[in-house]
Amino acid sequence: MTSTLLKRLGVALATIFGASIFTFVLLRKVPGDPARAIAGDTATEETIAALRKSMGLDDNLFVQYGNYMGSLLRGDFGFSYSTGNSVGTLLGQRLPATLELGLLSVIIAIVAAVLAASFAVYSRRRWPDQAVRFASSLAMGSPPFWIALLALMVFSIQLGIFPGPEGRLSPGMLKPPNITGMFTVDSLLAGQWATFANAAWHLLLPATIVALGPFAFLSRLYRNQLRGTLRETFVAVSQSHGLRRLPVFRRHVAPHGLLSLLPAASLLFADLLAGSLLVEKVFGWPGVGSMTADAIIQKDFAVVQAVLLLAAVLYVVVSLLADLLLTAADPRTRVGAR
Repeated sequence: MTSTLLKRLGVALATIFGASIFTFVLLRKVPGDPARAIAGDTATEETIAALRKSMGLDDNLFVQYGNYMGSLLRGDFGFSYSTGNSVGTLLGQRLPATLELGLLSVIIAIVAAVLAASFAVYSRRRWPDQAVRFASSLAMGSPPFWIALLALMVFSIQLGIFPGPEGRLSPGMLKPPNITGMFTVDSLLAGQWATFANAAWHLLLPATIVALGPFAFLSRLYRNQLRGTLRETFVAVSQSHGLRRLPVFRRHVAPHGLLSLLPAASLLFADLLAGSLLVEKVFGWPGVGSMTADAIIQKDFAVVQAVLLLAAVLYVVVSLLADLLLTAADPRTRVGAR
């Protein structure tokens, strides 16, 4: 177990280091001058040159990367020239909203995928399986931002069931104390039930939209896993001993298939940081995704660079934790296991 942990930690650190190099070089090769974009069209060449020098853009890439890594090791993510704030401050303000959206999206995706796939496989009829496959194909093939716009028009503007793109709370609603930064959690901890209901009401629709893609993947994965498990010998032996089909499915088949969802769901959660970008923009959700969209338009390198690196770190850390949990739950996955 120790050797497995050390090997995966080494791979994780190497991946993060490679991601930092990739994002740094990629953003430096994007067309356009960030100094000119920040200074504006009316700025003089002398002003732009002075700004480029203060931003370190005149140095070669090796010097720029060395300065960047040195700042990272000191906990300095840089300065956002488009907002006038440090990137660390912006991430601290925006990250809880995205984590709240991502956590609920993953929960919705997992629960819906498990229920839909279980119903499709357990049922002896063809139409449930075909309905689940059609729903997953539709969810996987539809752009999230297009579904978000459509859902906003139907459920907010036409039917008025959900609020419009007004952020995390209705205007005038009392904000909860800042404990975790997640409004639903903080309002529960503070006993502000009206705030909790309002925050959950604002959260449900965008979280459901973000969950559609993960649901499509997880439902197909779990369906295939269940169908394969039903063909295993131990299922036939259990039924031959007189056990009914439902208890066998509930106690043996379904839990066996859940192991395959653990690494997939963890990677999808890390991927939601990028997947929620346009959905946050549509719903006016003040998270990392909408902040990144604004930073890309304004060529704010420091913000985009920090978010890309954060996504890579989150991806690696969540993947590592999922691998360790899977190793603990299933000894067959351990290195050297026979």
